[in-house]
Amino acid sequence: MNNSVVNTGRLLGAGLRALLVLTLLTGVVYPLAVTGVAQALFSDKANGSEVKADGKVVGSSLIGQQGYSLDYFQPRPANGLGENSVNTQYKLILSGASNRSGDNPELIKWVKEAKAKVVKDNSVPGYTVRPSQVPADAVTSSGSGLDPDISPQYADIQVHRVAERNDLPVARVRKLVDDHTEGRTLGFVGEPRVNVLELNIALKELSKGD
Repeated sequence: MNNSVVNTGRLLGAGLRALLVLTLLTGVVYPLAVTGVAQALFSDKANGSEVKADGKVVGSSLIGQQGYSLDYFQPRPANGLGENSVNTQYKLILSGASNRSGDNPELIKWVKEAKAKVVKDNSVPGYTVRPSQVPADAVTSSGSGLDPDISPQYADIQVHRVAERNDLPVARVRKLVDDHTEGRTLGFVGEPRVNVLELNIALKELSKGD
């Protein structure tokens, strides 16, 4: 056997060993280590930021849901989502915004119609919502269409309607909103927000108690 054949065999053997070692490290050890650290230190986030109610998972705090009746707080619109016949609240076949420019006639029409609906739905005897009170997030979808949060302003104009439909005092419902309003991240990043799923779970519990 000549030296070239021997050297080739050695190189192939070394390459195979390197492939096996790298496969073991990057394909098995590293993923297991990352998964282990994530589960140990950030189990909630690693498992999808699940939200539970009545002992079962009802959603994720990171993904907005649609289809709430007017007894509950309404989320942002979800224009641009694909249809999903399996779970009509999540509609996770695809996500995306409406992709219309600010002066697009179709978008302007949508916003005007959405604003009129928000005014109508949330005006109850003794409390009338003015068009100027309707915030942008009440009539526009987020970039993904799956924003789980609404602004405190949008939650506030829904308080009277939710209180009336659930036979609850306005003050108690407003306190519920205040209790579920999160401030800016680290005190300066983003805007104050209210998670709709978590707020509606708390509303349901409050209604049960009464």
